[in-house]
Amino acid sequence: MTATLTVSRPEGDEYLEYFGKYIALVKGDDAVEPLRDQLEDTLRIVRPLDEKRALHRYAPEKWSVKEVLGHLSDAERIFAYRALRIARKDQTPIEGFDENTYVPAGRFDARPLEDLIEDMERVRDATLSLFTGLDEEALTRTGTANGNRISVRAIAWCIAGHELHHRAILIERYGLK
Repeated sequence: MTATLTVSRPEGDEYLEYFGKYIALVKGDDAVEPLRDQLEDTLRIVRPLDEKRALHRYAPEKWSVKEVLGHLSDAERIFAYRALRIARKDQTPIEGFDENTYVPAGRFDARPLEDLIEDMERVRDATLSLFTGLDEEALTRTGTANGNRISVRAIAWCIAGHELHHRAILIERYGLK
């Protein structure tokens, strides 16, 4: 899959300040390249884990490695859904979601690690298909998600940065390399 259009870095008024921490983690001038390339770096640190190690939590009440992976897939699906609706000129406000409700309900610890990895790969393929199929007008379109204005292209950058944020946690707090 080759992008014919650059998903350029959004302006600061295209997203909630909170998302700036994710967007700032992403290098370069095009969100498609990191979306296409960085997932493999994340998966490289979790593929060697056995099922027991994938259930590791760095502290009580924190997510397991499997739950982090499930959260990444859930969040990416939700962000991509938001991008699709906004890109298609749906101006209906999109509600937020509570990741702390989604993760336990996802029962990720009961799934084989390999299934969670495959899910992440499939979700990313769908995300790339969505964003590489949009034109400049759709990418710069804005809508309301979780009570805040956001552009389609800002969502692409948020997805990439959100993954990088959680990869850093997997490395720093879970001791994965």
